[in-house]
Amino acid sequence: KGLSDLIRERFGVAPTLWAMIFLFVANATTTVAEFTGIAAAASLLFPFSGDLARYIAVPIAAFLVWFLVLRGSFRVVERVLLVLTLVYVSYAVSAAMANPPWGQVIRQTFVPTVRPTTAFILIFISVVGTTITPWMAFFQQSNVADKGLHPTDLTYERVDTGIGIFMTQIVAFFIIVACGATIFAHHVKVDPGDPSAFSKIALSLAPFAGHYAALLFAIGLMNASLVAASVLPLTTTYAITEAFGFERGIDKSFREAPAFQTIYTSLIVLGAGVAMFPGAPLALITNLPNIVNGLMLPLLLPLLLILANDKRVLGRYRNGVLTNALSGVVFVFLTSVTLIFLASIFLPGLFRR
Repeated sequence: KGLSDLIRERFGVAPTLWAMIFLFVANATTTVAEFTGIAAAASLLFPFSGDLARYIAVPIAAFLVWFLVLRGSFRVVERVLLVLTLVYVSYAVSAAMANPPWGQVIRQTFVPTVRPTTAFILIFISVVGTTITPWMAFFQQSNVADKGLHPTDLTYERVDTGIGIFMTQIVAFFIIVACGATIFAHHVKVDPGDPSAFSKIALSLAPFAGHYAALLFAIGLMNASLVAASVLPLTTTYAITEAFGFERGIDKSFREAPAFQTIYTSLIVLGAGVAMFPGAPLALITNLPNIVNGLMLPLLLPLLLILANDKRVLGRYRNGVLTNALSGVVFVFLTSVTLIFLASIFLPGLFRR
């Protein structure tokens, strides 16, 4: 069973409905962000083309994503997305070409600078929201259910998940290093509300890290956005159809699973449409869903913890004392950060801006 099924059975229809509404809002905005990422990558690859690059790249990408997922088999989709992840190596190359002070990078990785400002808290929530997203929990469970795995496959699945977690954090690390050694180190200021923000970032990267570093960064962004634009709408579609008992599966035809294909197609059209909107602030749209995801985490974690400790659901695989203790610390910490951020919004004088 998927996570939506378990939430409905354990907590009832009303909590499930609210969970699906929150998930849909978060995932729809994130899907928009992924297509703005595709538009941004096109602007990075062709910085002097203006809006023409995204008007060409976004519709093509939307069709390719839609065709791959709804016209390909589960195994084909899984393998194509797995191959695409190899392109993430480009971020490591970009970071190396930026020639950062590695001693300082390693030191500040383990001893970060903390600032008591609203902007810092907002960035922190955004980083958490893009690292531990609510949709990942639904995708992981739906993926396991779709593969038809059994308890005997648990060790393999844990290794698979662990490798995925490690690799995503390595990629994120190199993205931060590449941008920190160029844009931040040289005090390049870009307004997130500026529609041409990503083009300016590309032009800023090239003088400090070289043209090829900027090119590799753009290729990595395009690839990451394509992968996420495929997975995110799929996660949302699986969760909603599963929660309310509709037929689902990427191996199903439209006649067999009309709700599944309609929801997926609608999310693709929504994401691509907003990304192509003239004058859209791409940088702002790209970051906003991360904040939404970060704020949603404290709402989802209690449901996950209750299910993870339910003997009727997991039997002997339910959480142990150590896992519960660590999960509790994470929940309290994230809830505290969220409350501090909300306090800074409603009490503007609480922190510096």
